[in-house]
Amino acid sequence: MAIRPILHIPSPCLREVAAPVVEINDEIKILIKDMLDTMYDAPGVGLAAPQIGVMHRVIVMDSAGEEEEPAPLAMINPKIIWLSEELRIHQEGCLSIPEYYEDVERPDQCKVTFLDKEGKSHERTCDGLLSTIVQHEVDHLDGKLFIDYLSRLKRERVTKKFKKLAKRAAE
Repeated sequence: MAIRPILHIPSPCLREVAAPVVEINDEIKILIKDMLDTMYDAPGVGLAAPQIGVMHRVIVMDSAGEEEEPAPLAMINPKIIWLSEELRIHQEGCLSIPEYYEDVERPDQCKVTFLDKEGKSHERTCDGLLSTIVQHEVDHLDGKLFIDYLSRLKRERVTKKFKKLAKRAAE
Protein backbone atom coordinates (compact mmCIF):
# COMPACT_ATOMS: atom_id res chain seq x y z
CA MET A 1 0.00 0.00 0.00
CA ALA A 2 1.74 3.17 1.20
CA ILE A 3 4.60 4.14 3.43
CA ARG A 4 3.46 7.09 5.49
CA PRO A 5 5.61 9.78 7.10
CA ILE A 6 6.38 9.16 10.77
CA LEU A 7 5.93 12.11 13.12
CA HIS A 8 8.80 13.01 15.42
CA ILE A 9 8.76 14.77 18.76
CA PRO A 10 7.75 17.51 19.49
CA SER A 11 4.69 16.87 17.26
CA PRO A 12 1.56 17.56 19.35
CA CYS A 13 -0.18 14.44 17.93
CA LEU A 14 2.24 12.30 19.93
CA ARG A 15 0.85 13.73 23.17
CA GLU A 16 -2.84 13.33 22.36
CA VAL A 17 -5.12 10.47 23.39
CA ALA A 18 -6.33 8.48 20.39
CA ALA A 19 -10.04 7.80 19.87
CA PRO A 20 -11.43 4.26 19.86
CA VAL A 21 -12.23 2.72 16.49
CA VAL A 22 -16.02 2.58 16.21
CA GLU A 23 -16.26 0.66 12.93
CA ILE A 24 -13.73 -1.65 11.31
CA ASN A 25 -14.08 -0.72 7.65
CA ASP A 26 -11.86 -0.62 4.56
CA GLU A 27 -10.26 2.61 5.79
CA ILE A 28 -9.06 0.87 8.98
CA LYS A 29 -7.85 -2.18 7.03
CA ILE A 30 -5.85 0.08 4.67
CA LEU A 31 -4.49 1.94 7.72
CA ILE A 32 -3.24 -1.35 9.20
CA LYS A 33 -1.55 -2.35 5.94
CA ASP A 34 0.06 1.09 5.58
CA MET A 35 1.21 0.99 9.21
CA LEU A 36 2.85 -2.40 8.72
CA ASP A 37 4.54 -1.23 5.51
CA THR A 38 5.73 1.92 7.28
CA MET A 39 6.98 -0.02 10.32
CA TYR A 40 8.93 -2.55 8.24
CA ASP A 41 10.38 0.20 6.04
CA ALA A 42 11.57 2.31 9.02
CA PRO A 43 12.63 -0.39 10.24
CA GLY A 44 10.90 -0.91 13.58
CA VAL A 45 9.14 -3.53 15.68
CA GLY A 46 6.01 -1.52 16.48
CA LEU A 47 3.98 1.47 15.36
CA ALA A 48 0.91 3.26 16.71
CA ALA A 49 -1.51 5.17 14.49
CA PRO A 50 -0.81 8.54 16.20
CA GLN A 51 2.82 8.22 15.07
CA ILE A 52 1.59 8.74 11.51
CA GLY A 53 -0.92 11.41 12.53
CA VAL A 54 -4.00 9.17 12.65
CA MET A 55 -5.76 9.51 15.98
CA HIS A 56 -7.30 6.02 16.17
CA ARG A 57 -6.53 3.30 18.71
CA VAL A 58 -4.67 1.01 16.30
CA ILE A 59 -1.21 -0.53 16.80
CA VAL A 60 0.89 -2.92 14.75
CA MET A 61 3.96 -4.90 15.73
CA ASP A 62 6.26 -7.76 14.83
CA SER A 63 8.48 -9.27 17.53
CA ALA A 64 10.04 -11.90 15.24
CA GLY A 65 13.82 -11.91 15.18
CA GLU A 66 15.85 -11.27 12.04
CA GLU A 67 16.25 -15.00 11.33
CA GLU A 68 12.56 -15.76 11.96
CA GLU A 69 9.55 -15.58 9.68
CA PRO A 70 7.73 -12.23 10.00
CA ALA A 71 4.87 -12.36 12.48
CA PRO A 72 2.86 -9.18 11.94
CA LEU A 73 0.21 -8.44 14.54
CA ALA A 74 -2.40 -5.69 14.45
CA MET A 75 -4.50 -4.68 17.45
CA ILE A 76 -7.55 -2.44 17.26
CA ASN A 77 -8.71 -0.80 20.50
CA PRO A 78 -6.11 -2.65 22.60
CA LYS A 79 -6.57 -2.51 26.35
CA ILE A 80 -4.05 -3.84 28.83
CA ILE A 81 -6.04 -5.63 31.51
CA TRP A 82 -3.21 -7.11 33.58
CA LEU A 83 0.47 -6.43 34.26
CA SER A 84 2.85 -8.80 36.04
CA GLU A 85 4.61 -7.75 39.22
CA GLU A 86 7.87 -9.09 37.80
CA LEU A 87 9.73 -6.34 35.96
CA ARG A 88 12.11 -6.46 33.00
CA ILE A 89 14.57 -3.89 31.69
CA HIS A 90 14.71 -3.54 27.93
CA GLN A 91 16.53 -1.00 25.80
CA GLU A 92 13.77 0.86 24.02
CA GLY A 93 13.79 3.14 21.04
CA CYS A 94 11.00 4.82 19.13
CA LEU A 95 10.46 5.64 15.48
CA SER A 96 9.20 9.06 16.64
CA ILE A 97 12.48 9.68 18.51
CA PRO A 98 15.00 8.37 15.94
CA GLU A 99 18.39 7.06 17.00
CA TYR A 100 17.72 7.50 20.72
CA TYR A 101 17.71 4.46 23.00
CA GLU A 102 17.45 4.05 26.77
CA ASP A 103 16.82 1.25 29.24
CA VAL A 104 13.22 1.22 30.43
CA GLU A 105 11.79 -0.96 33.19
CA ARG A 106 8.33 -2.36 32.52
CA PRO A 107 6.30 -5.36 33.67
CA ASP A 108 7.68 -8.55 32.08
CA GLN A 109 4.20 -9.79 31.15
CA CYS A 110 0.91 -8.20 30.22
CA LYS A 111 -2.52 -9.38 29.19
CA VAL A 112 -4.23 -7.40 26.44
CA THR A 113 -7.69 -7.48 24.89
CA PHE A 114 -8.16 -6.23 21.33
CA LEU A 115 -10.03 -6.62 18.07
CA ASP A 116 -8.39 -7.97 14.93
CA LYS A 117 -8.97 -6.48 11.47
CA GLU A 118 -12.02 -8.72 11.03
CA GLY A 119 -13.58 -7.40 14.25
CA LYS A 120 -12.98 -10.60 16.22
CA SER A 121 -12.25 -10.11 19.92
CA HIS A 122 -9.02 -11.55 21.39
CA GLU A 123 -7.32 -11.79 24.76
CA ARG A 124 -3.59 -12.47 24.68
CA THR A 125 -0.93 -12.85 27.35
CA CYS A 126 2.40 -11.42 26.18
CA ASP A 127 5.83 -11.75 27.71
CA GLY A 128 9.37 -10.57 27.08
CA LEU A 129 9.87 -8.41 24.00
CA LEU A 130 6.25 -8.70 22.84
CA SER A 131 5.03 -7.46 26.23
CA THR A 132 7.40 -4.48 26.01
CA ILE A 133 6.20 -3.65 22.48
CA VAL A 134 2.52 -3.87 23.44
CA GLN A 135 3.02 -1.62 26.48
CA HIS A 136 5.12 0.87 24.46
CA GLU A 137 2.55 1.09 21.64
CA VAL A 138 -0.48 1.31 23.95
CA ASP A 139 1.32 4.17 25.71
CA HIS A 140 1.39 5.97 22.33
CA LEU A 141 -2.39 5.69 22.14
CA ASP A 142 -2.58 7.47 25.50
CA GLY A 143 -0.18 10.25 24.52
CA LYS A 144 2.72 8.80 26.49
CA LEU A 145 6.27 8.25 25.22
CA PHE A 146 8.99 5.93 26.49
CA ILE A 147 11.05 8.96 27.48
CA ASP A 148 8.39 9.67 30.12
CA TYR A 149 9.86 6.73 32.08
CA LEU A 150 13.30 8.38 32.16
CA SER A 151 14.69 10.90 34.61
CA ARG A 152 13.56 14.48 34.12
CA LEU A 153 17.06 15.48 33.04
CA LYS A 154 17.30 12.82 30.29
CA ARG A 155 13.76 13.57 29.10
CA GLU A 156 14.40 17.31 28.92
CA ARG A 157 17.72 16.78 27.12
CA VAL A 158 16.22 14.64 24.34
CA THR A 159 13.13 16.86 24.02
CA LYS A 160 15.30 19.96 23.68
CA LYS A 161 17.43 18.26 21.00
CA PHE A 162 14.39 17.35 18.89
CA LYS A 163 12.81 20.78 19.31
CA LYS A 164 16.01 22.29 17.88
CA LEU A 165 15.96 19.83 14.97
CA ALA A 166 12.30 20.64 14.26
CA LYS A 167 13.04 24.37 14.32
CA ARG A 168 15.94 23.96 11.88
CA ALA A 169 13.80 21.82 9.56
CA ALA A 170 11.09 24.50 9.54
CA GLU A 171 13.54 27.27 8.57
